[in-house]
Amino acid sequence: MEKAVQVCRFNDQRVGVVEENQVIDVTAVTELLPVLRWPVPLGDAFIAGLRSLRPKIEELSKTGERRDLRSVSLLSPIANPSKVIAAPVNYTKHIDESRLDAGINFGTEVSAIDRYALFLKSTSSVVGPSEGIQIHHHDGRRTDHEVELALVIGEKARHVPVEQALKYVAGYFIGLDITIRGTEDRSYRKSLDTFTVLGPWLVTADAVNNPESLDLSISVNGEIRQNANTRDLIWSVAKLVSFASSAYTLYPGDVILTGTPEGVGPIKPGDVLHAAIQGVGAMDVLVR
Repeated sequence: MEKAVQVCRFNDQRVGVVEENQVIDVTAVTELLPVLRWPVPLGDAFIAGLRSLRPKIEELSKTGERRDLRSVSLLSPIANPSKVIAAPVNYTKHIDESRLDAGINFGTEVSAIDRYALFLKSTSSVVGPSEGIQIHHHDGRRTDHEVELALVIGEKARHVPVEQALKYVAGYFIGLDITIRGTEDRSYRKSLDTFTVLGPWLVTADAVNNPESLDLSISVNGEIRQNANTRDLIWSVAKLVSFASSAYTLYPGDVILTGTPEGVGPIKPGDVLHAAIQGVGAMDVLVR
């Protein structure tokens, strides 16, 4: 069995393996991907082939050019998701704070995920940590950070039972679900350009023994804002995958954001966000 790997995309669409503080260039592995012709099938070809590509990735990581991690620009680890699926209010304490804070609820009722189910975010909102977050509204409305465990689907799935759901996960990474507060539908307020930050890299699923017991946190300019554990999810990671597959056909490269804990708060241009998830990684993101 191959060792777990951390795969990133960086600079001009390069592919790398992250080891400690270095990125090893393994872009040559993409030569093994199938040549796609119109109409291009849904999904991400690299993620679809990740399992079969891993021996070549490990081989190239022994000889590939090494770069200091700090010297590269990290892109989203997923290039072509067919959709980004997100879980609303999936932590009890976040429900509580949302009901108490008019800056979050904007006078609307806040319920648990059982009522809302899931929502979709635009794939054009996806960026990597080095690309940063752009503030779009300057009319006094809040733009908030929300840190979440994110996952990527590894193979086509439909009507997956909960007990089998994690087998369809190719890997995990950090997700920032950036949000403008207001009365519009979630899919609008959370889908503006740069409002889905994924990174810093993909950690293959075999590196995460239990995705439902991971510490996650985010700080803004060094001040801790959110600090929680995925054990407090209302709908577990497995249930989210299963439920999503009952509504949508899941394709390789599809991203699921599992929900954010309490502590969400406003961000402004110039802020630096530091997000971390146990066993997954950490990333700094600038607000532009």
